Amino acid sequence: MRVLYLLNVSNSSQLSADSGFTFADMLAPALTDAGAEVTMASPVPAGDARVHFAPTVSPSTKYRARFDPGMDALVTLIRDRRPEVVVANQIEAAPAIRAALLEAGVDALIAGYCHYLPFSFTDTGALELDPAMNDGSLGRSVLLAFAAGLAACDRVLVHSSTAASWTTAAASRTGVDLGDKLHIVPAPRDVRLVRDPAGIAPPEGRATGIYNHRLYRHYGTARFTQLARRLVADAPVRLTVMDLFGTRSPERIRLDPSPERHLEELATTDGVTIASDRGDRIRYRNLLAGAHFGIAPFRPGCPWSMSVIDCQAMGLPVIGPRTGWLAEHIDHELLFDTDEQAVQIAARLATDTEFYLVHAKRAYASTADLTPAAVAARYLEAIK
Repeated sequence: MRVLYLLNVSNSSQLSADSGFTFADMLAPALTDAGAEVTMASPVPAGDARVHFAPTVSPSTKYRARFDPGMDALVTLIRDRRPEVVVANQIEAAPAIRAALLEAGVDALIAGYCHYLPFSFTDTGALELDPAMNDGSLGRSVLLAFAAGLAACDRVLVHSSTAASWTTAAASRTGVDLGDKLHIVPAPRDVRLVRDPAGIAPPEGRATGIYNHRLYRHYGTARFTQLARRLVADAPVRLTVMDLFGTRSPERIRLDPSPERHLEELATTDGVTIASDRGDRIRYRNLLAGAHFGIAPFRPGCPWSMSVIDCQAMGLPVIGPRTGWLAEHIDHELLFDTDEQAVQIAARLATDTEFYLVHAKRAYASTADLTPAAVAARYLEAIK
């Protein structure tokens, strides 16, 4: 099977902060091991030389990635590679891919991976646009482009049951019948970030929590900052907050300056340490190994989080708000609705050895089925 994997890399200078690239860099070699011939069309190649590389230009903004698919380049690429399956990592690009296949005279299946959902649903079933995709009131247009992409796909892959439910509901509301297109294929865990919990030492009365998510406003960073102050003040806890971006381009700062503002606020909070892995996965592993538990993001539209999986694969219990995929995936004893509940859970992880070790083992076990080989098998089953 010849697979053309079209990957949108949002920030090629900060690959460690791009979960889509990390996903593809683990999945493409596993698909190759399973017998597929994979070409990754991306601004940067995969780390495995067996994965063919077709260089593309990284879009300068997240909106160009959705509304400027580059038809000429698509047609040329498809004619050159003659794929049997095209993976659209940017769902909104699927109609352009379908048109490019027609123009190139190539008959290929289009598999769209919903790596990111530009919407979420409240507990009462109300659809909410993701504010990250609503600059200049573009949110509704992005939603409709996403729905058009779903309609153009032969297969639609999502990370989780939560994502499947939301995607189905959004498709229905925009007049798209997914039929039997939809498949749940979770993302693979990073093989470099796996640690047997049997060798983990529990905290001895004081714990270090780590928050390893993007500091955008729409990730609920203000809400996390509020909780961070409570945790360091009312629980035997210190926090490490990851600076995943470093120095961003002026263009990205103009579009959304919230990460810089939140980082400055967190850096001046007593009991909070700002850390960077500098794009080095070994340094990142060491930062995780130096922590005792993780904290999930407060992002309402969270259909999946690679950073949560990173922590859990390292045997770190993750505490999180009872919302979205987090409520589906995280152990119910580690979910909270209020800051007070979060403080109580963190304090118990810090002081109750048995409770901590049980949840370290459960965290690790929750990622056991996410090896690249297992995920690749599910992926190929979905797109055949």
